[in-house]
Amino acid sequence: MATFLYRLGRGAFRRRRLVALVWVALLFLAGFGAASASAPTSGSFSIPGTEAQKAFDLLDKKFPGMAADGATARIVIKAPAGAKVTDPDTKAQVEKIVEDLKSGPGKDQISSVADPYQTQAVSQDGSTAYISTKYVVSGMELTDQTREALKDSGKEAEAQGLTVEIGGDALMAAPETGSGEIIGILVAAIVLVITFGSLIAAGLPLLTAIIGVGIGVSSITALANVLDLGNTTATLATMIGLAVGIDYALFIVSRYRAELAEGRERDEAAGRAAGTAGSAVVFAGLTVVIALVGLAVVNIPMLTKMGVAAAGTVVIAVLVALTLVPAILGFAGKKVLPAGEKSKLFGKGQGKTKSKDKAAGAEQKANGGTRWARFVLRRPVMVLLAGVIGLGVIAIPASKLEMGLPDDGAQPVSTTQRQAYDLLSEGFGPGFNGPLMVVVDGGKELAAETADRIKGLEGVAAVTPPAPNADGDAAVITVIPKDRPSSTQTEDLVHSIRDGSGDDVLVTGATAMNIDFSQKMNDALLPYLALVVGLAFLLLMLVFRSILVPLKAALGFLLSVVAALGAVVAVFQWGWLGSVFGVEQTGPIMSMMPIFMVGVVFGLAMDYEVFLVTRMREAYVHGERPGQAVVTGFQYSARVVVAAAVIMIAVFGGFMGASDQMVKMIGFGLAVAVFFDAFVVRMAIVPAVLALLGHKAWWLPKWLDRLLPNVDVEGESLRRHLADDTGSPEGPDKDRELVNA
Repeated sequence: MATFLYRLGRGAFRRRRLVALVWVALLFLAGFGAASASAPTSGSFSIPGTEAQKAFDLLDKKFPGMAADGATARIVIKAPAGAKVTDPDTKAQVEKIVEDLKSGPGKDQISSVADPYQTQAVSQDGSTAYISTKYVVSGMELTDQTREALKDSGKEAEAQGLTVEIGGDALMAAPETGSGEIIGILVAAIVLVITFGSLIAAGLPLLTAIIGVGIGVSSITALANVLDLGNTTATLATMIGLAVGIDYALFIVSRYRAELAEGRERDEAAGRAAGTAGSAVVFAGLTVVIALVGLAVVNIPMLTKMGVAAAGTVVIAVLVALTLVPAILGFAGKKVLPAGEKSKLFGKGQGKTKSKDKAAGAEQKANGGTRWARFVLRRPVMVLLAGVIGLGVIAIPASKLEMGLPDDGAQPVSTTQRQAYDLLSEGFGPGFNGPLMVVVDGGKELAAETADRIKGLEGVAAVTPPAPNADGDAAVITVIPKDRPSSTQTEDLVHSIRDGSGDDVLVTGATAMNIDFSQKMNDALLPYLALVVGLAFLLLMLVFRSILVPLKAALGFLLSVVAALGAVVAVFQWGWLGSVFGVEQTGPIMSMMPIFMVGVVFGLAMDYEVFLVTRMREAYVHGERPGQAVVTGFQYSARVVVAAAVIMIAVFGGFMGASDQMVKMIGFGLAVAVFFDAFVVRMAIVPAVLALLGHKAWWLPKWLDRLLPNVDVEGESLRRHLADDTGSPEGPDKDRELVNA
């Protein structure tokens, strides 16, 4: 693989105009496709095999015109202090809203509008009423005209002194990331400038990452309706694509500069960078892709599509790093180097000698990575205990993890959805924000018996009379819980209804669907975690030709993920430091958060493991003692790994400014997980464990060594191939002269 990537990188460098033209053409085509495509929908939400999904399917069969999965809206009207919604003037305003919705713009997308005075949707104190509106399409499929008509429906009533707020998913919109994403990119730019000491070198990873993300996200937008992708898919693909795109380009550029410092010609340096660092990029990208595509084992179509779309963006990032980055390096010339090095490395006839002197001087002067590695080697037990105990303490809240899906109660308090949620809770009780829909597959007698039984259950606030279908062989019963939709009491009520019913009585609705979704994600977490950790162990055993090093890497990954989950629970579920991170409403952790975090962090953790530990193994194989090999690995790789981690933290943290609670939570969780894994696990626990294990860390049974294929991430075969071609030695002494700028 290393030899193939070497030829690919050198070829891209030499044919840089053609390569750049191809990528620009791909960007243009993807952009044109995105601009030509219709607005993406929210994506269908189905959970195969769950009772809630079976009930929805039954509704479609028995109530064909009901549009059970269509968008809903609740227009909540509150009378001024001292007045009631039953007063004649107020009642006239409310009924006018009902008539305007039925006959106004967007009426073709409306399935039904319920008059609150006919459906008893008036609070006991008469202060509040709500109008239930049902649409035939999902919230993201509503036209702008329909959505604007809904927003404007209560303006006249508000002018008369009434309070009108609108809740439900009819106002669903694509999440806004705010300025946080831009801030994250700016932080990444600053880190790159500090790392490289050159504006051109710093801008190159940003440019290529943006091109890769542009192609990926534009392709997702263009195919959104065809593939039925959710409205958050592009946001998550942007988040992951930016992070890995910048990092992969960073690794290639850093190795390219090191090859120039060795005195190589520019095309040769680009080829070697692609063959060595590029091999690690391919492996790291492969781990991310496998983890994301592996989300399919959960068997939830929405999550599968999200993972595949994000994996596609990662594939593009890898291809960009292997081809476009070497091509742009060809255009950049010597501008990728710090100003003080350009004349030395490109001087006539003296570049190679002076670069060797520079490398020798660099070895004599210990850099930050070297000093830190020597500190860990002197106190490995202390560093190991501090890292493990520290992450263990942070992980404690994860034992109280409660999973669910965010509802309007998790929206910012400034939004009309959140204010409508609060008005309903105050006027009717929190359970009115999450009614349950009980579908009875039977006649009137069974429906009546079911309704009577549910009335006697604990946690029930109200039960509506059964509403039969046209054929009289099915009915729908609406159950109002006493507690809010995301509470454990409501979840217990759903289970109570199901436990006392047969196969012909099913519970569904948004609340029940969320409960089933959370349960399915919870059931899939351990199998998926076992799959990912097992995969990590096998892949790293191939790379490092060791048993204990992969075991240490997998356990460290588990520790960092659980600690990150603990931090997410503390902030988003318990509210610790919630105001600092913009959390306005605590509640259950988003159901897909743990599995999604495991999939993404696994790939990123392997990035750092590969780029850091391969240098250590290379030094050990070439004769250095275990402790010195650790120092050598940190000397060459620590600065780049730290820069990559800071960039990822900045990019992920930038998404915490998103308006959507799900995106905010994912951004925080990934940023914290990268911090724990890069700085605590890889930079502290890993060298401490290797120092304690000594030679045992690199032990592999001979029979197993013969069975395992050699993936050659370090490019040993490439060095031998080039040595045979040139007749010059490419041994360990020469390798150790390479210093990352």
